[in-house]
Amino acid sequence: MTTFYLSATQPPVEVEVEELIIAGWAGREQAAIHEHIEELRAIGVTPPSTTPLFYRVAANQLTTDPGVQVLGEATSGEVEVVLIGSHAGTLVGIGSDHTDREAEAWSVAHSKQVCAKPVGGSVWRLDEVIDHWDALTLASHATIDGKEVCYQQGGVTGLLHPEALLSRFGLAGAQLAPGQVMFCGTLPVIGGVRPAEAFRVVLTDPVTGRTLEHAYRVETLPVVA
Repeated sequence: MTTFYLSATQPPVEVEVEELIIAGWAGREQAAIHEHIEELRAIGVTPPSTTPLFYRVAANQLTTDPGVQVLGEATSGEVEVVLIGSHAGTLVGIGSDHTDREAEAWSVAHSKQVCAKPVGGSVWRLDEVIDHWDALTLASHATIDGKEVCYQQGGVTGLLHPEALLSRFGLAGAQLAPGQVMFCGTLPVIGGVRPAEAFRVVLTDPVTGRTLEHAYRVETLPVVA
């Protein structure tokens, strides 16, 4: 059971995650999709058969913990809006599609499964932001060699609108069933894909002045043979 919080004055929302989906290549414009494809091609990733693609990941990979353990030095995060189906309706969170880049070079689907998927515990109701969705902005910050740098930054307008994304997934309307969780695509990286000691992701709503933020540490485990 994963616990999410709408505010300090509302009861927590408990979600039994049953289906974890990673939407890949989910850009709204073909130019942005092509940029992300070329960004990953540079590290050996085969282009997708179609866009978007919806990768299934084991539900127990979703975590609100402040740290993740990874195997080897070739993993990195990427900021994503996270839609969460619950009995309180569809919620909006912020997360990181942390991915093994070495595995990604031979199988994107397998690479998604290798790493835990961090998500923040604070959420909004989708119906509170859907009418001004395109005003929202995303950012990620990576701690590399002890220094935090801006890793990604931009508006959600570069990604498919939730209604369009869920329609492509086969759902009518911008609602997930309780227990469904979907990561909704990412932004281009500033300076190239690279590992970090820690990662911080932020979703900002300038209309209401609210922000969702989640930070996590990355513990690298040794690769032995």
